[in-house]
Amino acid sequence: MKLEKGIFYRIDWVMVILYLALVIMGWLNIYAAVYNDTHQHITDMHQKYGKQMIFILASLVLAIIIIIIDPRFFSQFSYFIYGFFLLMLVMVIFAGREISGSKSWFAIGGFGIQPAEFAKMATALALAKFLGYLERNIKNPRHLIIAVIIIILPALLILAERDTGSALVFICFVLVLYRAGLTGFVLLALLALPLLGVLALIINKFILAAAFLVLAALVYYRIPHRSRHFLVILAVFLASTAFVFSVHYTFNHILEPHQRQRINVLLGNNTDLKGAGYNVNQSLIAIGSGRFWGKGFLQGTQTKYNFVPEQSTDFIFCTVGEEHGFIGSVIVIALFLALIIRIILNAERQRSKFSRLYGYGVASLFFFHFSINIGMALGLIPVIGIPLPFFSYGGSSLWAFTILLFIFIKQDALRYGLV
Repeated sequence: MKLEKGIFYRIDWVMVILYLALVIMGWLNIYAAVYNDTHQHITDMHQKYGKQMIFILASLVLAIIIIIIDPRFFSQFSYFIYGFFLLMLVMVIFAGREISGSKSWFAIGGFGIQPAEFAKMATALALAKFLGYLERNIKNPRHLIIAVIIIILPALLILAERDTGSALVFICFVLVLYRAGLTGFVLLALLALPLLGVLALIINKFILAAAFLVLAALVYYRIPHRSRHFLVILAVFLASTAFVFSVHYTFNHILEPHQRQRINVLLGNNTDLKGAGYNVNQSLIAIGSGRFWGKGFLQGTQTKYNFVPEQSTDFIFCTVGEEHGFIGSVIVIALFLALIIRIILNAERQRSKFSRLYGYGVASLFFFHFSINIGMALGLIPVIGIPLPFFSYGGSSLWAFTILLFIFIKQDALRYGLV
């Protein structure tokens, strides 16, 4: 490999700076979330913030390695990387450690590795690799089915680990399929599923099915050339009805009891501020108490006295809201949006289809995690337990998102003829 102007020449430093800013801010908020008066130094290895420093240093090493190695490695070995992490997902079901009801961790010394976090990156690579060939057409039913299998397979394995939140993340790859040429109608139909799912949980399923039947009949008798569209209308009716019944089955037989309670609280079916709704209620109190400017670094009372459970992981954003207020929250949101928009803009400028689709996979994963995690903290979305990239405590999440981003940064450098 011959480098024209150095290994780091033409690297998009805007993305790198945004990454570093988010990582450092995340580290400081972890420090604030679990601050201990007897262990005040931020590098104290006996505390989470000290361990997070090690995770950050390791992630920087990973980033440098990715920048140095041949960028064709990720394209050529995409399927191998995907297959490796599928194997890890299978192995963790049998040999993993159970944490919070989910058997999705490998215990290595005093640390844990979660293969599901890396499987998202591997799926983005495999999907981009499969759809990256010029002869592949997402409108071809065979190609579409294979692409969907690539997405669904790791999601099902993660679901078998009882990690529903991580399994739901794979929905975001629909945006990659759309960028690859999936029709807008299919995308709108998929985006409408969450709304239909909510209706299925608040309205009797038989009443809802009857409403679909009436709506289908009205559409049939109102459109011209109705006989041509009969099968389509019938298929939509049957699919909608089947989805409603499947939502009820999933809710009552697949979701864990605590997950059902959280959804019921969110939908207003139950009010349980001391049980399933406790985390969200305390998170809202913390964020609201920060007001406009915040209480100041290490001055958050909700944070300091551990009122919010899982505050260094799932609910790290409430630390931002309490200590840095509306202004701090807006800055964090703006940085995430700037990174996501930058990724999309760079993805559109890629020469290769593989790099472009991979960029959309990266942007989709960041957007899903960012929006769902903050939505959980604000009580807008059920608590499904997914981390906020670069902010939530843990090595697996930080390393996986670092690898995910820097593979794209390296691919983006090819646009300028780096290698």
